[in-house]
Amino acid sequence: MTRRRSKERRRRGLPGAPPGTLAIDPDAPKPEIRVIAFGPEAFVDEPVAQAEDLASYLEAWPVTWINVDGLGDEATLRELAGVFELHRLALEDVVSLGQRAKVEPYENCLFVVVRMPTPEQDEDTEQVSLFFGKKFLLTFQERRGDCFDGVRARILQGRQVMRSSGPDYLAYALIDAVVDAYFPELEKIREQLDQLDDEVLGNPQKNTVSKIHEIKHHLQALRRAIGPHREAINSLLRESADFVTAETSLHLRDCYDHMIRLTERVEIYREQCADLMSTYLTVVSNRMNEVMKVLTIIATIFIPLGFIAGLYGMNFDPGVSRLNMPELAWAWGYPYALGLMAALAGGMLWFFKRKGWFD
Repeated sequence: MTRRRSKERRRRGLPGAPPGTLAIDPDAPKPEIRVIAFGPEAFVDEPVAQAEDLASYLEAWPVTWINVDGLGDEATLRELAGVFELHRLALEDVVSLGQRAKVEPYENCLFVVVRMPTPEQDEDTEQVSLFFGKKFLLTFQERRGDCFDGVRARILQGRQVMRSSGPDYLAYALIDAVVDAYFPELEKIREQLDQLDDEVLGNPQKNTVSKIHEIKHHLQALRRAIGPHREAINSLLRESADFVTAETSLHLRDCYDHMIRLTERVEIYREQCADLMSTYLTVVSNRMNEVMKVLTIIATIFIPLGFIAGLYGMNFDPGVSRLNMPELAWAWGYPYALGLMAALAGGMLWFFKRKGWFD
């Protein structure tokens, strides 16, 4: 947690820095540019070394998807911004990796930020920035590895809808892939909660509380990431008629419905975490009460037994008076005392059983 927070601080610009200042993380990987350009009949998929080489793809192909993995070189980022005429504030948001999901319209494109789940990384989510206009889609990712392989496969396999649509549909497909990537994450959490539910009711351990807290923190991170997506997708539906077609809007409405389902699941699982914690405390409290009840019964039984043992341990002389414990001079005095203790203990156990204190 400390390492993640310190890394987050390095990503922010200095207070008072002019707008458009790029606070590059020195540990960020260098940008790797890859282009997938396609039309209804053909496509190309290849890496690009220089940002200025992208102009030829934009001229030759109906749709060009430029994906950039890594944000560790300011010069390359500014070259890309120059080719696509990106606003300096939008480019600043690209490298400021604490952004929430949002949509911002610009003159020649729409700027969309989404947060992609990264179960294999230390962070809970990764920021993905998208710019799409009439003929291009430009995406920026923090590092290599994403959930877009299915979208790439649809392009390379020549799916008619994908190949015949514009950048707005491609942007929808990527956003939908990000939204769908949260479902397996929540399914894992549901399985963990089911296991914890059995553990809490069956045999809670010392680390059960830490497991519940870990899931709770994960859900809080997912809630912070998922919540703003609803507003962002709604903005795409309402305010982006210049860049999003009516057909793509229909698909975005389905994506919005998925996001609502995700939000509801997160809230349900958060409530289940709270219920598990309450159940755990109740089970532990009941277990402690059972232990205290047993100890109390044992102590209650031994109180009169201790009284009898203490009474017969007093230094009385039966030769002085008949009343000074004649049992001390009696041959059956010791068995009598033990029998009295046993009878008293048995009678108390029978009484406790009648009262239902052993249930």
